Amino acid sequence: MTNRLALTLMILIIGFFVLDHYVLGLNAFPFLVRKGLDLIRWMAFWR
Repeated sequence: MTNRLALTLMILIIGFFVLDHYVLGLNAFPFLVRKGLDLIRWMAFWR
């Protein structure tokens, strides 16, 4: 992955979260944080 591609992806991801916060109201960031924590707990169970 080149630096230009990584920067482009980062801008797109951050842009989505900003758009979601101010316009869409989907609460995508809290949803992803909750699902990430659930995944960590599920993986810890199988350890």
